[in-house]
Amino acid sequence: MQKYVLITAGGLGTRMHSAVPKQFLPIGGRPALMHAFDAFLDYASAIRFVLALPEPFHNDWKTMCRENNFAVQHELVNSGPTRFHSVKNGLKQIPDNALVAIHDGARPLVSPDLVSSVFRFAEKFGNAIPVISPDDSVRMTDHALSSPLPRDRVRLVQTPQCFRSTIIKKAYNKNYHASFTDDASVFEAESERLFLVDGERTNVKITTQTDLIIAEALLAGKTR
Repeated sequence: MQKYVLITAGGLGTRMHSAVPKQFLPIGGRPALMHAFDAFLDYASAIRFVLALPEPFHNDWKTMCRENNFAVQHELVNSGPTRFHSVKNGLKQIPDNALVAIHDGARPLVSPDLVSSVFRFAEKFGNAIPVISPDDSVRMTDHALSSPLPRDRVRLVQTPQCFRSTIIKKAYNKNYHASFTDDASVFEAESERLFLVDGERTNVKITTQTDLIIAEALLAGKTR
């Protein structure tokens, strides 16, 4: 099956308190978003990319590509007001009967091994959702009250989340709901069963300045 990657990069840097969107912040001398392409290319050079980016930043991105000699072929589409809308826009460029990995552009350090894993299991089971177990204790809050959750039964969800394209496109053929926090939740709303696979602790998501520091250190360790 033909393999596609849909990278969503619709963030505006609000939680980073930055005028520059987090996906454009430099890591290892390159915009973080460019690193997000790397593992997929290492996995398969013929893989096809779709990038969902806010329309006002399309020209900025093209300038960055020229300045960094970034010549990876990709289809550029407009992101939407939420991640749901960005993915929905991007999926219009993905054909049926393919495999598509949907990945957050703010996760620049995903490895080729994880990419290989999600594609392999999605081809076999229809989907693959990478997760890791929490190291910390977990509690459920309800206003002033809280109660513990069994840590061994809780998982933290990552990307890339991989699907057979025909199924995930059908799942996204609905209106947005606030419960749709990722592709897995949209897919599950179609009464589809999720297949969880092992994620990676180094597959960090850049949300705060601390995350950026961690990503820099992890990247430095990989390139030694």
